[in-house]
Amino acid sequence: MAGYRRQLYRDDAVVLRVQKLGESDRIITLLTRRHGRLRAVARGVRRTMSKFGARLEPFGHVDLQLAGDPKGNHGSSLHTVSQVEGIDLYGKRFLGDYPRYTAASAIAETAERLTPVEREPSLRLFQLTVGAMKALSRGEHDTTLVLDAYLLRGMALAGWAPALTACAVCGTPGRHRAFSVPAGGAVCPDCRPPGAAHPAPATIDLMSALTTGDWVVADATDTGVRRECSGLVAAHLQWHLERALRSLPLVDRGTSVTGTVPPSGGGGAAMLRPGGDVEAGAAMLRPGGDVQAGADGTSRERAE
Repeated sequence: MAGYRRQLYRDDAVVLRVQKLGESDRIITLLTRRHGRLRAVARGVRRTMSKFGARLEPFGHVDLQLAGDPKGNHGSSLHTVSQVEGIDLYGKRFLGDYPRYTAASAIAETAERLTPVEREPSLRLFQLTVGAMKALSRGEHDTTLVLDAYLLRGMALAGWAPALTACAVCGTPGRHRAFSVPAGGAVCPDCRPPGAAHPAPATIDLMSALTTGDWVVADATDTGVRRECSGLVAAHLQWHLERALRSLPLVDRGTSVTGTVPPSGGGGAAMLRPGGDVEAGAAMLRPGGDVQAGADGTSRERAE
């Protein structure tokens, strides 16, 4: 529109992804608190003398001033970053830690996939994503548990939560042994489709604990149960997304040890509440056939 001047507005956001643009610029993909997912051009951030290039690295929680129409009614779909302040740059704590870096990458990619429409507000997903990054940075729980808790709660926000306490087909309550990704979760014997998995009861208990935030149960599980849980969660997510996540196969599911990262900035970890909010301080997240799917969910389940 002739004579249109770009509007300035502020928001805080999580940096999900960065892409090179030209010789010195970048396109930054952001999940904002009030305006959903959007993309913005950060000019000159790849230059050595850039004043805020380091603040726009992936996984950081930042406060921005953006130029552009927040509703997308005028001008380019790309906004322009005119000012940025770091709130908490979590990415710098992951650089030397492969398990946490890959888990953060999977969280960021999932957040982007769960917001297919730009500028559509998603406050709870934003809060969930910030809380997950904060939980990873504090290192008080196993990396894979934090990731799977995020994936389960993200799917719940999208309406894809797996059925765990009732049959996904007929709704019969109970603790059912079979699990079918296409059916939507646990299934009773009458509704069990061919090829349904039969995970260990402890695996279903872990999925329930991660969904409700029962970290006492989750932290007490062994590696085998966690890997089986990760396979089911990843398979369920990618079934509904109808595409694979590139970062999930790279996640280290093996030897990540909790409690090895000293907390920064005082006592206690800021964790995710079950509703997806961020809770500061020491609060925690509340409360047949064998599965052949790997931890990235790319393999299928063995038919009976």
